[in-house]
Amino acid sequence: MSKRKQHSPEFKAKVALEALKGEETVSELASRFGIHPTMIHQWKRALLEGASGVFERGGRKKPEIDDEQVKDLHAKIGELAVANDFLSRKLKPWGGK
Repeated sequence: MSKRKQHSPEFKAKVALEALKGEETVSELASRFGIHPTMIHQWKRALLEGASGVFERGGRKKPEIDDEQVKDLHAKIGELAVANDFLSRKLKPWGGK
């Protein structure tokens, strides 16, 4: 089975903007870029729906930090540090650093 082709966001934006210009038909664009016309319609719709987000106040949204996940990750780091220290002490008799 063949895998689906992955397109970069830059490529999708380029194709969607070309479709919005309306200088060529969707079929012509599909032929030129080597993709299915349905993909062009989907990317064009996504661009139009997400365009309003470009002009929102406050810039980009800050990523939400999950305190529970941070605590779990810190606990895991502690466990790994203890295990690493233990193993490094046990390997010294065999010529370890």
